[in-house]
Amino acid sequence: MNYETIPGVEKEISRLVLGCMVFSPDAVESSYAMLDKFFATGGNVLDTANLYGGGDSERLLGMWMKKRKNRSEVFLVDKAGHPTGAVPRPRISPDELQRDLRESLIRLQSDYIDLYLLHRDDPRIPASTVIDYLNEEIGAGRIRAIGASNWELNRVQQANAYAETHGLNGFAVSSNNISLAVPMEPMWNGVVSVSRAAWEWHKETQFPLMPWSSQARGFFSGQFSPGNCEDSDMVRVYYNDANFERLRRAQALGEKKGCSAIQISLAYVLHQPFPIFPIIGPLRLEELSSNLGALEIELSPDEMRWLNLESENRTD
Repeated sequence: MNYETIPGVEKEISRLVLGCMVFSPDAVESSYAMLDKFFATGGNVLDTANLYGGGDSERLLGMWMKKRKNRSEVFLVDKAGHPTGAVPRPRISPDELQRDLRESLIRLQSDYIDLYLLHRDDPRIPASTVIDYLNEEIGAGRIRAIGASNWELNRVQQANAYAETHGLNGFAVSSNNISLAVPMEPMWNGVVSVSRAAWEWHKETQFPLMPWSSQARGFFSGQFSPGNCEDSDMVRVYYNDANFERLRRAQALGEKKGCSAIQISLAYVLHQPFPIFPIIGPLRLEELSSNLGALEIELSPDEMRWLNLESENRTD
């Protein structure tokens, strides 16, 4: 496993983040097996959210950490403020975030969360209001660091400019989508992919990114082709000539390097020119092994450009 640090966070964290969205007390054996293997290989970052499984993901993680007695070894990423059926808008007012946080801590059987992300944004709420509240929770010890998921670049910049001016903790990381396959439109309402301007900003500032759907929901797994249109969401978001050419090139480069196309796609994300911690979501242990294998793949700048259709010549 490879490790890096996030500014303002002392703990070294693994380059891969294990997404725990589907974990549940109803599937204890398989969930524990995935968590145990991830930690046995050196992984230490777990990603969950108040919304996932109606709280089941957090409950399972709380059970596992209590049983393994390893809370201090886990770098826990949690998210709050997602719309719900009862409140179909981003819920990021201080009162709403406070309710989510208290609920999450109970489920997790923990006194604190290492990195707390806002799951959506509501531009009607001033970034200063959000930063002020989250710093209260940092001061109380219930949160160690904060970040933004699915926030546009200008809002992240506003929040951090306010924090810097007022001597407060700003966002330490952004969690927006990036992958080798480029989405034509959002997979879900309110989600944000890294624009070219945001990519340049991350490169210039070295601001960390923790991207979700880092493997484009399995687009490079071999399950998808122009003739297979069974998954309407995948067709809507990823099916175009450019992405299928990226898939063809990932397959070709994988054959050359002795690995799979989906491993090439994850290696592509890992080779971005700024600190990056892709969230992976394996459903089986063999998929986790595949993800871990991507850490060993080296891609040259020429191969990176070729994979992303920025060059017609792959220099071997």
